[in-house]
Amino acid sequence: MVVRSNNIRALPSLLLVPIIVVLLVSLAPCSTSASNSKTFIHCLVNHSDSSHPISSAIFTPRNASFTSVLDSYVRNLRFNTSTTRKPYLIITALHVSHVQAAVVCGQKHNLQMKIRSGGHDYEGVSYVAEVPFFILDMFNLRSIEVDIESETAWVQAGAQLGEVYYNIAKKSKGHGFPAGVCPTVGVGGHISGGGYGNMMRKYGLSVDNVLDAQIVDVQGRLLDRESMGEDLFWAIRGGGGGSFGVVIAYKIKLVKVPEKVTVFSVYRTLEENATDIVYNWQHVAPTIDNDLFIRLIMDVVNATQNGTKTLRANFIALYLGDSKTLISLLHDKFPQLGLKQQDCIETTWLQSVLFWTNINISTPLEVLLDRQPQSPVNFLKRKSDYVKKPISKEGLEGIFNKMIELVDTILYFNPYGGRMAEIPSTETPFPHRAGRLWKVQYQANWKTPGKDVADYYIDLTRKLHKYMTPFVSNNPREAFFNYKDLDLGINHNGKNSYVQGRVYGVDYFNQNFNRLVQIKTKVDPSNFFRNEQSIPTLPH
Repeated sequence: MVVRSNNIRALPSLLLVPIIVVLLVSLAPCSTSASNSKTFIHCLVNHSDSSHPISSAIFTPRNASFTSVLDSYVRNLRFNTSTTRKPYLIITALHVSHVQAAVVCGQKHNLQMKIRSGGHDYEGVSYVAEVPFFILDMFNLRSIEVDIESETAWVQAGAQLGEVYYNIAKKSKGHGFPAGVCPTVGVGGHISGGGYGNMMRKYGLSVDNVLDAQIVDVQGRLLDRESMGEDLFWAIRGGGGGSFGVVIAYKIKLVKVPEKVTVFSVYRTLEENATDIVYNWQHVAPTIDNDLFIRLIMDVVNATQNGTKTLRANFIALYLGDSKTLISLLHDKFPQLGLKQQDCIETTWLQSVLFWTNINISTPLEVLLDRQPQSPVNFLKRKSDYVKKPISKEGLEGIFNKMIELVDTILYFNPYGGRMAEIPSTETPFPHRAGRLWKVQYQANWKTPGKDVADYYIDLTRKLHKYMTPFVSNNPREAFFNYKDLDLGINHNGKNSYVQGRVYGVDYFNQNFNRLVQIKTKVDPSNFFRNEQSIPTLPH
């Protein structure tokens, strides 16, 4: 069956004042003529539900609110410069019919459509393009309907994780959802690309806890799991929704959390035996009790000796239990860390979300409803890797020395094992399951604009990534799709689309890439839903 569009209610816009005036004449100069501009907007108006007018959801470059709407969900300043190509227009969908109109008219007028839910795409792929394009912005479609009796929730793509967590906890202190630790990440991109957080060793990924979905397909139909079929439902749980349609909502399965959890964050430098502790972390973190997740963050700081640098290791953890049990567990399994009672904070699961995003846990929980990040938006570059074998102490020392040489890079190690190792690698498009000890994220962050500055910091991540080659997976060198990295390859979506797509596709999806291509070819043969790293169709 095709789903009625009112199954999930859209919240009214809280941020935008309806703007109807000058829509048909206000497009800034671009490659499309003014007459075509009018035609495109007429198409949108004609194809949307008359009881939910689309006019107030259309923003053009001459509109006074255009820049603020565009900038509101830019989370990487690299893609918000004076030379960044701006969209032809932005549709801030207020109703499912607006999404359907965007899909139908985008095809009719041969315009590329970028879909943005939270804007956290590391490479700005959801809001920039190399050809004329428009943005379908999903932030108004953010309803969250929690049903504790069935332990499920319907969550629209424009909702942010902080809103999801807050609304679940409002209904039940004993339930949560395994997803990311950054509260301003949008549901649409996070879940469709895999989605992980600090409960993944206990409950797996976000996509491992999705029961149903609603998607607008290339024909403009609103489909649910039954009507879209199991292949498409499989693809949008880790293969990226933006390659197959526009995900409107996911039905998620809530998970049990104790009323009391424990968190800690402790630091150790090289002078405080960090090498030995990190060496032991890699043998403990992927195998210890599934209720415990210990992330390791490493950066370079000033040493106690003037003018020298040292490596600092930060062990930050969530334990689904009380501190006494945690202390006992770590004294037995990970004594090298030297965790003490005073290092631990017992709190609620919802407050632990604040802790993990560096917000004081005494802050009112309503901060999770704030749709803008608490810390300033920076320029940034990210890369990823997977480690399958423990690294020797000599290997670790070499990595640390390289980081001290580069200074401005950061490494995140996220342990796997537990539930992640139990789920088959073909269960969803996300293939990185058994055999992966941890995932690596490479970071560079900077505050100064300019191409030379950006090139310098981006090159730092590439140098560290290259240095790590002997220690990580190969053939393919695996990467995490939600940590988008255009260094792996760019698809220009021309006649070589499949060849270009396979380069990064195998890194992200391993053996699941072929099935994703087959599904893409079936549901979107004309490749309307495309971007710089989308799933390609089979060559004709």
